[in-house]
Amino acid sequence: MVIIDTGPIVAFFDESEPSHEICKSTLKKIKVPLLTSWPVLTESFYLLGDWRKGQSELWDFIIAGGLNVYDIPSSDFGRLRDLMEKYSDKPMDLADATLVLIAEIQKIKTVFTLDRDDFYLYRPKHFTHFNIIPG
Repeated sequence: MVIIDTGPIVAFFDESEPSHEICKSTLKKIKVPLLTSWPVLTESFYLLGDWRKGQSELWDFIIAGGLNVYDIPSSDFGRLRDLMEKYSDKPMDLADATLVLIAEIQKIKTVFTLDRDDFYLYRPKHFTHFNIIPG
């Protein structure tokens, strides 16, 4: 599995985004399921809000099984808080915290993000660094 962040989702569905082509190309190369969180989807739908076609296409992609959404149980909210406090100097937002938590729980090392600087700094429990794509 590959964890996917807001940036690539928005860039894939919005052709006016500068990273559209690289995200489209990268997404076509990924042969494993994509996993994300509700906060990432919330950001994505918000950022695609001025372009209704993008929101509709994102829904189609999710419904067709192109994107899996991990449901974080309330028992893990303490860990989300810990992560956000640990990286408060950055600061880490809730969406990024959920992706790091998912990586820890599911033991996923690869993240598809345009936010390289932040994910380069984040250190999930089970490994020293993320494999960040696109490379």
